[in-house]
Amino acid sequence: MSLTGCLSLSSSTGNVAFLDAPGEPVSDCPLRVKYSCFQSSVVHVQVLLSFDTGATSVVFHKYWTCEPGHTGTRLVTVSFPDWLVYRPDWIIRGSAWVLSCLLRAWIGPDESTGPGRFPGTSVTVILDIHSPLSRPFKQHQLCAKWDTDLLWRVRRDDMPQCLEENEVASLLSTMYASTGERYGIIKTLQPFRNEVLEGLRIKSIYYPWFAVSLWVLVEKPCSNRLCGLLLHIDSENNYATPSMFLTDTGRIHVQVHGDAGHSSAFLSSFQVPLHQWCRISLEILGRVVTVKLKFHNCHNKKDLVFLGRFGMNVMLDDTHGYFVIGGGKFVRGIEGYYGPATYYRIQGLPADQVGDNSIFWFLYYIYLYFCIHELFLIATYIFGFSKIKYSIYSFIVTCFVGRVNASAVGRILYALVLRKISTAHSLDVITRMMPFLLQSGCLGDNRALHLASVLYSSGLGVRRQPYKAWLLSLLAAQKDWRLALLRLGHMHHVGDLEMTPDRDLSYAYYINIARQTSIDQKNPSPQQTFELIHLNDEETLKAQTNENDDLFYWLKLQARSGVAEAEQAMGRMLFWGQQGVSPDIQTAVKHYERGATKLHDPVSMYDYAIVLLTGQGVPKDVQRAVTFLKKAIEQGSVPAITALGWYYEQYEKDYKKAVHLWEEADAKGHPDAAMNLGVFYSQGLYPGQPADQFKAYKYYLKSAQRGHINGGIELADIWIHGIPGRVARRPADAVLWVKWASEQNGYLGTVLRNGLNAYFRGDWIMSLIYYLSAAESGFEAAQFNVAYLCELNSVSPF
Repeated sequence: MSLTGCLSLSSSTGNVAFLDAPGEPVSDCPLRVKYSCFQSSVVHVQVLLSFDTGATSVVFHKYWTCEPGHTGTRLVTVSFPDWLVYRPDWIIRGSAWVLSCLLRAWIGPDESTGPGRFPGTSVTVILDIHSPLSRPFKQHQLCAKWDTDLLWRVRRDDMPQCLEENEVASLLSTMYASTGERYGIIKTLQPFRNEVLEGLRIKSIYYPWFAVSLWVLVEKPCSNRLCGLLLHIDSENNYATPSMFLTDTGRIHVQVHGDAGHSSAFLSSFQVPLHQWCRISLEILGRVVTVKLKFHNCHNKKDLVFLGRFGMNVMLDDTHGYFVIGGGKFVRGIEGYYGPATYYRIQGLPADQVGDNSIFWFLYYIYLYFCIHELFLIATYIFGFSKIKYSIYSFIVTCFVGRVNASAVGRILYALVLRKISTAHSLDVITRMMPFLLQSGCLGDNRALHLASVLYSSGLGVRRQPYKAWLLSLLAAQKDWRLALLRLGHMHHVGDLEMTPDRDLSYAYYINIARQTSIDQKNPSPQQTFELIHLNDEETLKAQTNENDDLFYWLKLQARSGVAEAEQAMGRMLFWGQQGVSPDIQTAVKHYERGATKLHDPVSMYDYAIVLLTGQGVPKDVQRAVTFLKKAIEQGSVPAITALGWYYEQYEKDYKKAVHLWEEADAKGHPDAAMNLGVFYSQGLYPGQPADQFKAYKYYLKSAQRGHINGGIELADIWIHGIPGRVARRPADAVLWVKWASEQNGYLGTVLRNGLNAYFRGDWIMSLIYYLSAAESGFEAAQFNVAYLCELNSVSPF
């Protein structure tokens, strides 16, 4: 434990020495210090610790005076702290990791003098420091309470572990099908919990060392000047370091932000090929930048490199703002697929980083070559038939195949599959029809891709193949097929294929269909239905009707007899396509008009005014619409107040009048009014008020809670991004709101209606298929109906 001999230094002011310095920290260590002074001085003894973070701490310091000409030896008891000497236990909660421990002494003129001013009159001993678990236990002269002692005995042999840190952050671990719109995967990074790592990160903000690896497959050239690959957006909505784009010419555009507030960008010398899985690597080490492109298929393999140097210091704070993979608020994404994306926060790209991720491009090419094979067979059949039929006209034969409409053939094949299934009496027909269904998907029918995905996922009539089902969903989702987008959103929300849930990826799919839902509801069509019905709900089933049903004729007669509620019901059923009635907007408008003009019903007056304002099913007549709105308001219609405010905003540009009416309607609980006020605060249109995103957020929240779809979408947008300093990110809650908004989509509701119609016809196999295609996308009502049909008919697809 002790060093042999003595350690000392002397100078013209005196000398100091340790006669028996310890070799390592011990509790209450007796230390003999020999000293002599040539003038009045102060002798200091100190223990100084340094840590990995760069911090230092004095844990012991004692001093005394020394008279001139006096030589003496003093016994000093050096008290090392228990957390430095012993292992952690039930009293010593945390032993610390220490980089170095210095035992030192020096002579100075007063109590405040440090050792640095008089280097010739000091002595230093470096003590050995053991790791916390290598230190001895302390024998406490205390008795622990029984519960404390029990917990300690249970936990004392546990090996403590360092907290997991995302030094290498996985921004995307799977594939994302991008439609080329303004949707992407939003990720944020937090400061390191480890003080050493966080210290390194902060020090490198103005001279960063980092790397990014991203896989992409581009199906079509960028339709705009720039498309997003990997973006970093700061809290002021500016592009930060690093931001990577794909240009319309296929080159990689890299943009960084410098410490002087300026930005710099460059273009790669190479182009990203189409229809190839490519690995793009960006590495910035200080001012030096390297961009690499790696791609391969069955025929070739290439590695392209671009080197450059910035003329300024690059600035990167990756905890500031958020990252986006794909499209965002300000730029569209690529039309294609994003693969695994990895961000190396405080290091360059590892030399042994290969990262083939061959499973992704392999699965894609399996299907691609399968499609090529199927298309070749189809073309061969068509060519053979045409050659027999048109052998006299050889010039027609050479052009016939090229004139075949692949999409039309795909639609015919899909219709054939459904017809065969609907006329079958067992699920065996699905196995026989699957090749035709896949051929239809190859020819561009997204309905076929989704249905094949559902069948492979559920195992209905075919062997379950989850990965193939996932691949087919990706292909359909990339073509913006609503049910496929919803299925992938649901898959990544709850977790599937042994994947952990990824709320941010799920949101990227759900927000796409949610915004489509908002647009779809403003453009009613016969292809949309808005009803979710459980098959065990007998009352609702009895209320279902059609244009030839007795209930429909009875309501029609009641409406003609002047019953306002019947006029409302007829208008609602015909406008939105509810209760089994096909949408007929023109006829619905006639019911609105009759209820408004003859019955003076405030609900009908409001509905009729809205179609007059928008020109849906009737020529637009704004002034007449305003007249009916005012009459409806006189009879207490709250929605009419909001609609009149919309008129003043859109046509009169009288924002004061508009917000006055909206605040009145908001006070009465109308969701549209709260939504409109939120938009005004967000865009800075509220009279006399600057833009205030937090006030807008409160109105969006209120609107969403009242059931407004756009309110839910805007609320989710704030929760996925956050408002710095005001609203924290809440990805899990954001996903729930866009999921709810997505499930209000009328085109998806039509799938449920088709299932219900098949159920009424007694075609339970087709009913099961329709409900299953919606159930796989997360529709609760569809999932219930699938279970109901399986139980009712003892048919289990699983």
